[in-house]
Amino acid sequence: MKILEDLFLPTYFVNHFSDITPEVLKEKGYKAVMIDLDNTLVAYDEANSNEVVNTWFNALDESEIKIMIVSNGKYDRVSAFSEPEEFIYIDSARKPFSKGFTKAMRAFGVYPHETLMIGDQVMTDVLGSRRVGVDSALVRPIKDKDALATKLNRFIESLILKQFNRKGLVNWRETIE
Repeated sequence: MKILEDLFLPTYFVNHFSDITPEVLKEKGYKAVMIDLDNTLVAYDEANSNEVVNTWFNALDESEIKIMIVSNGKYDRVSAFSEPEEFIYIDSARKPFSKGFTKAMRAFGVYPHETLMIGDQVMTDVLGSRRVGVDSALVRPIKDKDALATKLNRFIESLILKQFNRKGLVNWRETIE
């Protein structure tokens, strides 16, 4: 079904967010990255950042690639994670609705074709980015266990990914190509 591909097919399938290097981002013309928090950067039940996250954020910053956490998580969760590290963020983004995505792009002064969304969910991160014309990188979830609200999304996502897999559209990589 072409409709499924138009709505839910990510631009890239990547094993882990840290596999996406600043060099590849620049080569592809990306000036900004929006990234999900829970089960993308850290497990949904992990409170703090870690060395891998901090190193990656610093590498993007040094390469002058703008980065912002765009999360459906509530203020308390997202701010407690982001503020100690001085990460820029949008909480309660209501993905897949467009408001959080467009707010991030406006804040950075970038266009959709200059932006990449990285996330672990087809139903929120990929669908939302497709709706605003932003490329997306679907990453494998950090942890198999999810918050209750995410379980339904994961079930629907598994059906969609099975369809894509049957068509040969799922191709997990070490980085974006």
